[in-house]
Amino acid sequence: MLKLLKNGECYAPEFLGNKDILVISNKIYKIGENIPSDNLIDVEVIDCADKIICPGFIDQHLHITGGGGEEGFISRVPEIGLSDILIAGVTTVVGLLGFDSITKNIEGLLAKAKALEQEGLNTYIYTGSYEVPTATITGKIIKDITLIDKIIGVGEIAISDYRSSHPTIDMLKEIAFEAKAGGLLANKAGIVHIHVGDGKNGLKPIIELVENSDYPVDMFVPTHLNRNKNLFYQALEFAKKGGNIDFTAGENSENGYSVPDALELVLKEKIPIERVTVSSDGNGSIPSKEGGAAVGKVSQLFEDIRICVLERKIDLTTVLKTVTENAAKRIRLYPQKGVLAEGSDGDILIINKHDFSINSVIVGGQKLIDNGNILKRGFYENCQ
Repeated sequence: MLKLLKNGECYAPEFLGNKDILVISNKIYKIGENIPSDNLIDVEVIDCADKIICPGFIDQHLHITGGGGEEGFISRVPEIGLSDILIAGVTTVVGLLGFDSITKNIEGLLAKAKALEQEGLNTYIYTGSYEVPTATITGKIIKDITLIDKIIGVGEIAISDYRSSHPTIDMLKEIAFEAKAGGLLANKAGIVHIHVGDGKNGLKPIIELVENSDYPVDMFVPTHLNRNKNLFYQALEFAKKGGNIDFTAGENSENGYSVPDALELVLKEKIPIERVTVSSDGNGSIPSKEGGAAVGKVSQLFEDIRICVLERKIDLTTVLKTVTENAAKRIRLYPQKGVLAEGSDGDILIINKHDFSINSVIVGGQKLIDNGNILKRGFYENCQ
């Protein structure tokens, strides 16, 4: 069925004005004014008056098989359900392992990514985990990236964290080589996605690597950079030198900066917004204020974007770029994804303008949330 979105306030993420969007199969076919529906067969007309239309969000850091495991076997977070992702407005995810690469592995991560794809989501994964030498399927990072379609890079390699294996600069260089070479061989992003902890060195290992090698600075994507203030300001300096910086949604510790706070400071410091992305770290374990464990929600990603727009009054295009265009460029999926453009994928988010809440989610031309109602759930979600 064709879909014709009528008279929505469109952000590509650049502001396009009020437009109609015609989606045929899984692609955006036409964007324009007053696209007629009379000559279209089997078309669903979607009234988008008083609504915002933008690209579906891209979450480049999601524990689809569950994170955790740091408090024994009972603390292993279960696999995520499809609806938990959709209600965040996310249409494309990059799944990854974290600390636990013993009871969880890349084979299981790949299987979960394929399952979510069968359920309707766009999915990719990183090979690797916290430790170095890191988890792979084939035994080599370069082979995983080259030979396995869904693997677009390596991560999350941990530095500056007591849970890190404290890789040397030479070890990090070897990882960078394999990621870059695999990316070249398979025409993929070949990025190194890096978990940065609260350790005293912060970003220093990556800065030292870049300064003492020929690897391009933009192939590294360090994340959690809003977790403490020292690391945050170190990240701003890294961005000024052309580095990518990724903030984690839901940060609320006294020592860190929330995403809205972080983006305000980024703009104040005149950091190019093109260097900045935001991801959820969803379905990982997080400390609970009440004690014990809690699970990070993917929906916090949308909530932080909502606060940026409604409460902080940050320009909508600027905010959207961090979860659409910038993220797509980081993982080399642009302009296939991350933008509303003719020929791009039909991954579209429709937002109620009055309260910036999710109205509908379209993935690959298929409506999975309609008027706030979840139309598609995961294979086992209906059993709960």
